Amino acid sequence: MEKLTNQSEWIERAKEVLPAGGFGNFDPSIFIREGRGSRVWDEDGNEYVDYLIGSGPMLIGHSNPEVEEAVLSQISKGTTFFANNTFGVELAEEICNSVKCAEQIRYVSTGGEADMYAMRLARAYTGRSKILKFEGGYHGMCSEAQMSLAPAKLSNFPQAVPDSAGIPESVKSEVLVAPFNDIAFIENILAEESSEIAGIIVEPLQRLIPPIKNFLPTLRKLCTKYNILLIFDEVVTGYRFSYGGAQEYYGVTPDICTLGKIIGGGFPLAAIAGKKEIMDHFDKEKVGSDNFLMQIGTLSGNPIASVAGLKTLEILKRPGSYEKLRQNGQRIMDFASKKLNENNVDFKVVGDQTLFEIIFTNDEVLNYRDVQKNNLKNYSKFNQLLKENGVFKPIGKMYISLSLTEDDFSQTEFAIEKAASEIKN
Repeated sequence: MEKLTNQSEWIERAKEVLPAGGFGNFDPSIFIREGRGSRVWDEDGNEYVDYLIGSGPMLIGHSNPEVEEAVLSQISKGTTFFANNTFGVELAEEICNSVKCAEQIRYVSTGGEADMYAMRLARAYTGRSKILKFEGGYHGMCSEAQMSLAPAKLSNFPQAVPDSAGIPESVKSEVLVAPFNDIAFIENILAEESSEIAGIIVEPLQRLIPPIKNFLPTLRKLCTKYNILLIFDEVVTGYRFSYGGAQEYYGVTPDICTLGKIIGGGFPLAAIAGKKEIMDHFDKEKVGSDNFLMQIGTLSGNPIASVAGLKTLEILKRPGSYEKLRQNGQRIMDFASKKLNENNVDFKVVGDQTLFEIIFTNDEVLNYRDVQKNNLKNYSKFNQLLKENGVFKPIGKMYISLSLTEDDFSQTEFAIEKAASEIKN
């Protein structure tokens, strides 16, 4: 086949074999050719400072030489076995030593898969069927997770709204939906429905929205009171907020957490982690056939992903890593705030130093419905101008990495200043 030389040709080729011309992830009009450190290049040769970082996994940068060396040393010995390997055990030990709720883990390949099993595990352990989630919370692609993720039509709480075709109507009856950061609503719904709720699944930082001061401690207190399992979806926040994740950062320990992205060092790897008593449901000899939760995955605990994850965590564990990460994010947050204020633009910088977004509103942002107040005209223009000036970021958040350099900050600040000057209320 004739070699294609630019993105427009690749776009047309992709449309023939991929629905909507893409993988279902990022903008299908962009084909990334390579990534090194903090930068990526597309098939047209355009160079960007990367704030997408693979949707979060590449916290230490692309093509890190230490990770590359570890991966290459394993490739020559085999890539997957569908059997135990020592690196997977070593990584599990490191996770159990660093994540407070993790007494044992079970590997899967994706964060969404981990979330699905976490909810199933809560049902197996409690014998109850309902799951409570928060409107706007992202927990992968299973049917329960696709309830009220990004509803175009808002419904009264706790009614769930399916966000996808192909979900049976019966799933709605097993999912309760609450507004994030609304303590009073949670107290009331649990007082009424607790006997049927197996677990509450929550992103400690929901997409980009931080929890209010007492929100997570209250969830912990109420779950303990009603014998409900508290599930932290730490696929994004795990090893990003701190080495012990959001549960260490916020000082609240769940019963189960899910991990992904960073623990695989850029390779497909995720995990369910929890107390041994709960994780015993993956062991038929411990709980018997009726209470056994079956889980099999061809690539679960893959040795390539495991060595990449081990080396990534080793780098993150080095002194000063998280201080530098937060300093990097704070610098960009402060600069963006300064330039938007200078141009008298209504905005809020929402999130954490490690991942955040600029929302063009003057209102407080505490939940999904508050995010919908975003001035989409300004938001779209701002993001487009960032892209035109060499800043590569996803819609919805900006991921910060350890690999950012002074040249990256200079280019980012130039792009932000340019974009801010063209935004109007």
